[in-house]
Amino acid sequence: MIVAGVMSGTSADGIDVAIVRIARAQRISLTLIAHEAFPYPAALRRAVLAAMNARATSTAELARLNWRLGLAYAEAVKMAADRHTAKIDLVGCHGQTLYHQGRAELYAGKKFACTWQAGESALIAAELNVPVVSNFRPADMAAQGQGAPLVPLFDQVYFGDAKRGRVLQNIGGIANLTAIPAGGEIDELFAFDTGPGNMVIDALTQKLFGKTYDRNGSIAAKGQILEPVLEKLLRNPYFRLKPPRSAGREEFGREYAAEFLSACRRESRKPEDAVATATALTAESIARSFKQFVLPRMKGAPIDYIVSGGGAKNATLMKMLEEALGPMGCELTTTERFGMPAEAKEAAAFALLAWATWNRLPGNVPAATGAKRLAVLGQIAFV
Repeated sequence: MIVAGVMSGTSADGIDVAIVRIARAQRISLTLIAHEAFPYPAALRRAVLAAMNARATSTAELARLNWRLGLAYAEAVKMAADRHTAKIDLVGCHGQTLYHQGRAELYAGKKFACTWQAGESALIAAELNVPVVSNFRPADMAAQGQGAPLVPLFDQVYFGDAKRGRVLQNIGGIANLTAIPAGGEIDELFAFDTGPGNMVIDALTQKLFGKTYDRNGSIAAKGQILEPVLEKLLRNPYFRLKPPRSAGREEFGREYAAEFLSACRRESRKPEDAVATATALTAESIARSFKQFVLPRMKGAPIDYIVSGGGAKNATLMKMLEEALGPMGCELTTTERFGMPAEAKEAAAFALLAWATWNRLPGNVPAATGAKRLAVLGQIAFV
């Protein structure tokens, strides 16, 4: 089956489309056919950023955004399929997360968790004349999971190894990892969000330099890490939470970035120092998460630490990670070494999850999300 996976992450920079071939004989196999990335048009990106974790908006604005995103996703899939002359059988669309609350909180007299990914799937299906699976997270949350992370099934299928431990570290807006012990089965892996990925770095780069992101980490490379600020911020209660745990803009979004910048300015007026410190926050929160929660469970085998997402393109961040993780026995690399472009991995993961849903197979990993049971994820929009 040829499946297109569609991902737009919490960085809200655009849409990744991965076209994959999935087959099942004795085991599931997945082959990447093509990957394309499409930036959001400027007006759409502004609308997405304004709606994320918004304190106030209108129902009309949210409805229009939901349908506008559907059109954008359909257009991206069509362009990717046309460029590679691929005939798509099924689409798996993650949607754009506007709000994610992984833990139960009180609202209108009841405590519950909730999530919302926008992008009208019925419109995507109609535009492409192909069934679309979307809205993956709620089924896991209904089973008392946190609805994240959902990539572990893909990580096990594509990266599991009999002799080497594997840690799959995605660095998008939020950073998350999947740890697979050597020879581990699906019930032995575990996964969680380590904390901010590019989210704070991007926010400061936009605010201080008018750029959407720190290309190759060049700004951070010119700054100094403000150690007092870094150590204070690493005392954030989130970093002490035991997995399973998930995060989003609710924890590390615009309000957090504003407080982060204020703390940096009390120590230094050099803007590069703030970006360098934000980069160090991402690297150090990842390294500490690994040391505390992952390393003791990896059976003493050699460990490949495999990075994906936009953060894999940030040379300064990758250098910080190598310096922090190398002494713990990790060999740092990226998914390109395994034939999967860093930006394509999560899109490919949602292609696999769509295939699982289509075949009525569970897609969550309770050890990763905290769910009480396996669940078939997503909803299908038929043509």
